[in-house]
Amino acid sequence: MTTNAIGASPRRIDGRLKLTGAAPYTADRRLPGMLYAYGVFSTIASGRIEHIDVSEAMRTPGVVDVLHHNRFLPLHRIPKNPISATAILTTAITDEHRLPFEDATIHYAGQFVALVIADTFEHAREAAYKVKVSYQQTKALANLEQALAAGKPRDGGRGHARGSAAAVFDQSPVRVDATYHTPVESHNPMEMNATVAWWDGGRLRVYEASQGVTVHRNTLAQIFGLPPEYVTVEAPFIGSGFGCKLFLWPHSVAASAAARMTGRPVKLVVPRAQMFTATGHRPETKQRLRLAADAKGRITSIRHESINTTSFIEQYVENCGGMTSSIYACPNVLVSHHTAEVHRGAPTSMRAPGAAPGLFALESAIDELALACGTDPVQFRLANLSTRDESLNLPWSSNHLREAIAKGADKIGWTRRNPRIGSMRVGNEIAGYGVAVCNWDAWRTPAQARVQLRDDGTAIAFCAIQDIGTGTYTIAAQTVSELTGLGLDRIEVKLGDSSFPAAPVSGGSWATASVLPAIAEATRNAIAQLGDIATQPGGEFAGVKPEALRMRKGQLTDGKRAIDFADVLRARRFANAEGHAHTGGTPTDKVSFMSFGAHFVEVRWDPGISRLRVARVVSAIDVGRVINPVMARNQVEGAIVMGVGMALFEATEFDERNGIPGNNNCAEYVMPVHADQPEIDVILLDYPDLAFNEFGARGIGEIGITGLAAAVANAVHHATGKRIRDLPITMEKLMDLPARA
Repeated sequence: MTTNAIGASPRRIDGRLKLTGAAPYTADRRLPGMLYAYGVFSTIASGRIEHIDVSEAMRTPGVVDVLHHNRFLPLHRIPKNPISATAILTTAITDEHRLPFEDATIHYAGQFVALVIADTFEHAREAAYKVKVSYQQTKALANLEQALAAGKPRDGGRGHARGSAAAVFDQSPVRVDATYHTPVESHNPMEMNATVAWWDGGRLRVYEASQGVTVHRNTLAQIFGLPPEYVTVEAPFIGSGFGCKLFLWPHSVAASAAARMTGRPVKLVVPRAQMFTATGHRPETKQRLRLAADAKGRITSIRHESINTTSFIEQYVENCGGMTSSIYACPNVLVSHHTAEVHRGAPTSMRAPGAAPGLFALESAIDELALACGTDPVQFRLANLSTRDESLNLPWSSNHLREAIAKGADKIGWTRRNPRIGSMRVGNEIAGYGVAVCNWDAWRTPAQARVQLRDDGTAIAFCAIQDIGTGTYTIAAQTVSELTGLGLDRIEVKLGDSSFPAAPVSGGSWATASVLPAIAEATRNAIAQLGDIATQPGGEFAGVKPEALRMRKGQLTDGKRAIDFADVLRARRFANAEGHAHTGGTPTDKVSFMSFGAHFVEVRWDPGISRLRVARVVSAIDVGRVINPVMARNQVEGAIVMGVGMALFEATEFDERNGIPGNNNCAEYVMPVHADQPEIDVILLDYPDLAFNEFGARGIGEIGITGLAAAVANAVHHATGKRIRDLPITMEKLMDLPARA
């Protein structure tokens, strides 16, 4: 390492493009001769299509075709490939395994049943409303309660067991047995899912709002029976995704098929209402926690049993107990997962899948157990933290959770907290303080990159990884700068194109940890090739061993003299020195990798007007080395806001009579707005985890939302005395409380 680029906070190199509106998103693309597609969506949740009448739609001006299950291309299925970190570059994955228009069966409301293609968006939408679909409707299972009444849930696997959790629970003097519920949450990124597809001879080209262009390419290739090299997917800019753009959905296949059938480019943007139905969601969960402690306040037994809704199309398991098996020291643990089928679209990953609802339940129950033991919630957690990963019987690679808790408690002023419920007043409001531990797995996947040092004095890095708004362009440039000494103004970064060296999805908090080592290795290899060029006979460093050369501030040096690298290339008539890299996944099975943190929340409750708000959040986070502190804090702050939404506002509601979503719009699906934002303090501990990668950096995107809802719920209990185990915490659940002095 030769500079201080890593750990600094330069301005985002893509910032000007975004601020000026020059950054091209998928829906911005306009191609010559492009057609527009608009979907016709099921108005029932369960049944079959009896008849589709497209005659009136076809008479609409500008309409080219209407596709449906009786008029569509024959396509290929793909295997139900698991999400594997080691095989992420070569695998094909769909979020909804059923192909679009595969048959007449209706599995959920809002399912694609037809696709209108026309010369303008307006003509396509007008004609879509004229398509007449008649259905044979059957009774829909609308929610988890109905699904459980209809049949036994399926085993979801991914469990853990050690010791004798049930027997020890029965014998313990202090016990908590509570059930927690979380509703369906919808992703709602600012940019809706979209595809622009066209065929160039036998090759498929796609612009896609995708969090994983490499996997998306692999998947389209299998579905259309093409070699992967015959498919290109581009996503240079994405308006976030939170998980709903990780893998392929029916709209992308439909648009690509429509482009082939019409012989023209086709654009398809998923309407906002169908972002609630046809592009995934966080599933509904029911979680039973049974925790026990001995007379000294040591946890003796943990049972975490969860059930989540899944669709009739896909078996999706929300790994709610994934964090439970390791974060606290306990010899007797049982974690299990089950699923129950409902008539909804396929669930998918949403920011911190499993951990966000799972830690709401676990950290709420831990709080209840601490109070049952008569112990301060912070001290109870400190007394019970694990010193190693007991689920794997491995030491932690790096764990500074105790320091995170201590720093967060100090910043929020925990010692000033009066433990008596409803005892802390600020004007007309009652203040409540809550705490919760947060954590998330640390993963690395294989990744590839290419870096060129060019004869004009600039460098360029290529990688298929996407920047979903988190700053990947900038940290990639920081990595090249760290090794070459070049300023960011001399470094270009090309991302989000499947024709570039393969990269994983931007999700799971693994993009930074996976891709930066590849870019660094490619940069070193480019410098090594530059050294070979410079030490050739007649070269500027002829007679010097290549390994003796170093690059400093854009110059090649042997310690005695320094020459600008561009001069070296031009003197030998080379256009560039190029380096390639293909780095591996998580490096060892001898330690356990995880990120840690703690949230401290202050809520304010005004019983006179039944108003609850989150006033302040302090989050202390241990994610290894911080590559760019400003962008890292921004990631945690965004996750905190999502956590506030999870705690107080968000729930997609389905009519229990028919399974139809009732608030699939941004007017009635309530999300936090500017007026709901708390004061946020983010503390980044910045301890490099060098066992994980050369930078010591773990992922930061997910951890900020984990545990946040529990910290809010625990603060609400401190303020009101009411334990809310059913999210979101709405006014109706608190209004029966008397005002407390």
